[in-house]
Amino acid sequence: MRIVALVPGGIGDQVLFFPTLDDLRKNYPDAEIDVVVEPKAKAAYRLCKSVDDVLLFDYGDRNSPADWANLLGVMRDRYYTVALYAGQGWGVELLMWMTGIPTRVGYDSSAGKGFLTDVVPDKSNQYSAHRYHDLLQGVNISTVTPDLAIAIPKKDLDWAEGEQKRLGIKGSGYVLIHDGSGEAYPIDRWKSIVQSFRQQQPNLPIVIAQSSEYLELTTALTSDYPELKVTDPGDLGKLAAMIAGANLMLCTESAPMNLAVALQVYTVVLRNSANATPLPQSDKLAVIASETGRVADISPDQVLSTVWGA
Repeated sequence: MRIVALVPGGIGDQVLFFPTLDDLRKNYPDAEIDVVVEPKAKAAYRLCKSVDDVLLFDYGDRNSPADWANLLGVMRDRYYTVALYAGQGWGVELLMWMTGIPTRVGYDSSAGKGFLTDVVPDKSNQYSAHRYHDLLQGVNISTVTPDLAIAIPKKDLDWAEGEQKRLGIKGSGYVLIHDGSGEAYPIDRWKSIVQSFRQQQPNLPIVIAQSSEYLELTTALTSDYPELKVTDPGDLGKLAAMIAGANLMLCTESAPMNLAVALQVYTVVLRNSANATPLPQSDKLAVIASETGRVADISPDQVLSTVWGA
């Protein structure tokens, strides 16, 4: 049996699709399971043991007829038995039909559902991991969605151990700050949070996970607080390993938040709206949603009262 899942989106979307892949592997242990993802999301599969091969395709509007034809040829050549589509786009569903794959599963809300053999209800108001897992109803799997889980490669765990030793925090625990979302939290507000930690827990190390998207944060915080530690993991596996060693992670809503949930690390997440897509229910995840729709409007006092339980 050969199964392919077409999963648009970034790294966070892929991590949320892991429970679906894990359940496929559990129910079809001898199957070959491949995914088709965007180039920017390939790194996620460093943390997933349920996938045999990762194929690349840009689901955006920049594809030429040759790009579509190439993907069609690859999928035909692999003689897949089942295809699952986690997005909504009639072009992809038409391509799935053209491959001749016997079982083609997608959502009933998609414009191209006529090209599918099986459609499932699109309950878009639920946690994305559950929504993705609903696709398995099309292959007669009706189990409860497994917990989000990741598999960190040993070499990344070893790297993190060495990094913690380099930073002088091995075995001591630490607070990890990560801000790499599209809407960054203001630097002056991060400074207020760091200052509170300095007053409340002066011996607890604070580590900034440096993000290429927001280098100003590292520069500004270390300028005012030179005792802060800085780590630059470089890839998702190493970042996951650093998250795993943290006592607490403070972050904006992003793929690393999903890694922290999977690793069951206490996490405080800042997000821009209380009406956004639901997040997982976990006693280790505290969500602070802006009432204005802007992350920048969350006050440091809101964050600190969540952290200190005031």
